[in-house]
Amino acid sequence: MFAKCICKNIVLDFFEFCKIHACDLCHIQSFGFSDGCYDRFYYFFFFKNSMYICSINISMTDAICFCRTFLFSSFELITEELGERTFPEEQEPIIKRCIHTSADFDYADNLCFSEGVVEKAKEAIRNGACIVTDTQMAKSGINKKKLAAYGGEVFCFMSDEDVAETAKKNGTTRATACMDKAAAMNRPLIFAIGNAPTALIRLYELIEEKKLKPELVIGVPVGFVNVVQSKELIMQADVPYIVARGRKGGSNIAACICNALLYNM
Repeated sequence: MFAKCICKNIVLDFFEFCKIHACDLCHIQSFGFSDGCYDRFYYFFFFKNSMYICSINISMTDAICFCRTFLFSSFELITEELGERTFPEEQEPIIKRCIHTSADFDYADNLCFSEGVVEKAKEAIRNGACIVTDTQMAKSGINKKKLAAYGGEVFCFMSDEDVAETAKKNGTTRATACMDKAAAMNRPLIFAIGNAPTALIRLYELIEEKKLKPELVIGVPVGFVNVVQSKELIMQADVPYIVARGRKGGSNIAACICNALLYNM
């Protein structure tokens, strides 16, 4: 049975419609009910930057299918809600992706960028820079295929046995030991810190001691203890940074900033 899809007054074969958009399709969800005359089904198609809602009514007598499709672009809604606010062209995709990830418009105000940081970060990626995270969650969220196209990899050392041993021996956190391990890699590095302020503090120390020169520090740990202070330290260091000033942030924000850079290369 073939359903028809009505979109912008153009009737398309439903399966052809799905084929057209399949490359961006992330998830499909559906539910249905009967109102006595029709069995009504709604399908939610979630794409990278948008969502389609398809309503298919199946008559109990003639089995006729109809499908109405509506496009709601998340990024268009974000732009609309921001109103007349404008941002530097290179920063705008990062700011909007953070809002899209968190549904929190405070990122329009609390994201801080060092001078020329976006182009510097992209150049580092083009030159094969690797990304070091402080959580497996952030590592999982970064588009590794995109990064690998430029020769880079994503690392998280939090679960490594040698990191646990070093932290225990030195009486530090694992996050601190992770930064020390990363500093010994002798590779161009981007740090995406979304959880541990102690990681940012150790990065600041390593930078001040001239033991490490990151290509970029993404400083977005979330929480209360030492979070605000650790971010302020990184903004005082002589390195490119993207920092979410204040208490907000998280591993998801760290990952989405990395992806915003990768998707806009």
